[in-house]
Amino acid sequence: MIERVIIQMKDLKEIALYIHIPFCKQKCFYCDFPSYASLDHLKDDYVDALCKEIDEKVIDYKIKSIFIGGGTPSYLEINQIYKLLKTISKLNLTENMEFTMECNPGALEKEKLETMLSGGVNRISMGLQAVQNSLLKDIGRIHSFKQFEENFNLARKVGFKNINVDLMFGLPNQKVDEWKESLETIAKLNPEHISAYSLIIEEGTAFYKLWERNKLILPSEDDEREMYSTTKEILKEHGYNQYEISNYSKPGYECYHNKVYWRCDDYLGVGSASSSFIDGKRIKNIEDVKSYIEKVNSNESVIEEVIENSKEDNMEEFIFMGLRMNVGVSINEFKGRFGIHINSIYKDVIEKNINKKLLVLENDILRLTDKGIEVSNLVMSDFIL
Repeated sequence: MIERVIIQMKDLKEIALYIHIPFCKQKCFYCDFPSYASLDHLKDDYVDALCKEIDEKVIDYKIKSIFIGGGTPSYLEINQIYKLLKTISKLNLTENMEFTMECNPGALEKEKLETMLSGGVNRISMGLQAVQNSLLKDIGRIHSFKQFEENFNLARKVGFKNINVDLMFGLPNQKVDEWKESLETIAKLNPEHISAYSLIIEEGTAFYKLWERNKLILPSEDDEREMYSTTKEILKEHGYNQYEISNYSKPGYECYHNKVYWRCDDYLGVGSASSSFIDGKRIKNIEDVKSYIEKVNSNESVIEEVIENSKEDNMEEFIFMGLRMNVGVSINEFKGRFGIHINSIYKDVIEKNINKKLLVLENDILRLTDKGIEVSNLVMSDFIL
């Protein structure tokens, strides 16, 4: 078992940590994340370089949450997972912090799960997307529903008490009843958290190429709206609370790390293509995996871009991200962050959307209505300065 070092140091800046693993067995047809299915030969060197970057960059912070994403972190070999978690264990970690690792049901086994748990991971996020094998095949997933179910139960047996399951609606050829079946089936398995995302066709993906050629049959807008409203109804019946547009949890199991993003708090990213937001600066690492390894090993900077947000950028992002959450945007917090009352910037926009019953202002809180959530992108576009 890896012993975790917990150091209470009040003078260290508290920050969330994102760690990027760029490897996949197969690229899903909808995925536009910086991940690769043909670089397995670089996995050892990448983990070595990643551990070196962590040692050099993260030691000066106190870590309040960790999310290992990708790609497919569970596609790493057991010895690679062990090495990464051992490096992490030496950091200044807050006690009982949330520590998530993404897992593909087609790249899991008992020993991997045991290595994760003993290494400090206390939350896993399993990408399923649908329970119908035909849909899984159509979107490029490498697993069946049976594999997911077996590995979900295995994770429980190993000792994981906080599991998220990713589902996706609006898939090609997906019917409303199939989406309802996915929701009901997963809710009965009783994971602590369910993320239910709408498919977005992103440029550069396999689906985008099909869409350009009119060869992608997607559900109608009416069906997609029904899928979204059905999600809230079914998950509420099973004891899940919607706390963000696409996220639902049992009481006490909201994802802390994601809320760091939505609150526009600081976070540090390590690994190829990772992003950071620190002291108003957006920092991006280089995307090319081989170049990342070479630069780390040569003690060169792996930072590709640094953008300093303007005050207007920060105000926009605070509104956009805050409105995603059901708790909404605090008027007082807006004034505390930016030294100006929200009405001096957004009075007309707020009144317009309140009159359309898309926003509601209750005491100090501005939030989307149910109707507003359905057209959230439209509402948020009004807040662009």
